[in-house]
Amino acid sequence: MPHPTDAYEDDDLDDLPPPQPVHYAEQALLGALLLHPHRLTEIGTLNAEHFDNYAHGNLFAAIRSVPAPDPEQHLTDPAWLNTVLDSARPEAPGLTASYLHTLIQFCPWPKHAATYARMIRVDHARRTLGAHAERLALAATDATLPNPVATTLAQADALARFLENLAGQFAPHPGSLPRTPLPPEPPRDTGEDALNEEQFLLASATAHPAELKEMRWLLPEDFALPLHAALWQCLTALTHRGDPVDPVTVMWEAQHRGLLNANIAPADLMALTSTPVGSPEYWGEKVVERALLARAHAVASRITAYTNDPANTSHQLITGSRRALADLHALRTRWNHASMPAPTTRPARTRTPAPPRAGPPRTTAPPTSRISR
Repeated sequence: MPHPTDAYEDDDLDDLPPPQPVHYAEQALLGALLLHPHRLTEIGTLNAEHFDNYAHGNLFAAIRSVPAPDPEQHLTDPAWLNTVLDSARPEAPGLTASYLHTLIQFCPWPKHAATYARMIRVDHARRTLGAHAERLALAATDATLPNPVATTLAQADALARFLENLAGQFAPHPGSLPRTPLPPEPPRDTGEDALNEEQFLLASATAHPAELKEMRWLLPEDFALPLHAALWQCLTALTHRGDPVDPVTVMWEAQHRGLLNANIAPADLMALTSTPVGSPEYWGEKVVERALLARAHAVASRITAYTNDPANTSHQLITGSRRALADLHALRTRWNHASMPAPTTRPARTRTPAPPRAGPPRTTAPPTSRISR
């Protein structure tokens, strides 16, 4: 069997990486179809865009568009091959007659055409899933978007629909998670805006602790700074016990939780909870929103790692990606609770729109000094 070659044989390929396994599956399928065109009916649903190699995709499209030849005549007459080549060349001018004959010689078993086609579909699914994950990561990290959460969730929904469609294309198989080592989660945004939002939340929650009972949708893991997360736990613990809440009592609770050390003095902790601005719910929604975008970025990185691991089967890609999206869905549910308007107690017939949640005043207090982190 001759060594397979690329469609552009005259190019200098010495500096290019070796072809991926799907390249050989594409060559084998095309060779089978060029030798036995009638096998086109055996390979199932396959389109030109499923091919990783552009020239291969155009050649496949030409094979499908040109009427099949008479089987007996095809054995001795290359007219059909020439017609296919002429049909493919406008879009893939690098194709040659010799490459078509190389494809025929390379195909191990034409009767395995359906298997080669399935390999191509699986690899296309892997690449498409990777592209969906890339778009999700871009949406979650693009600070220029007018509504990053809506855009990110739309991309997550598109990815979920693709996985649903993908699951229907492959026969059911016992689910198994990928064994791919997961990459470290992308670092959280700890810029000035993010930390100010968390600090304003802690201070406003200290000033209005009664509102914390309606904020069960906010969890410590949503905070970008661990110290802020720990102080939120102090606040919720005091509120749950019904103890008084003010900067001093929060500091005292923090002491019992081991938050005071050489770098964090009692006055520092009290400063973090002493400048209320706006309402706790307003700032809590901001914190959850940032957490949602961070989780989406982490999910995208996780799925990308799965698609970059060739050891994963299509079933493992589907199972692992769905599990990753489930983590995002759980946070999305909490964000929906945070962002929905406050319910009203008016009767249904006289119900009026709820007033907008109080945000920060037009002039806010000057930023307080933050603890080094």
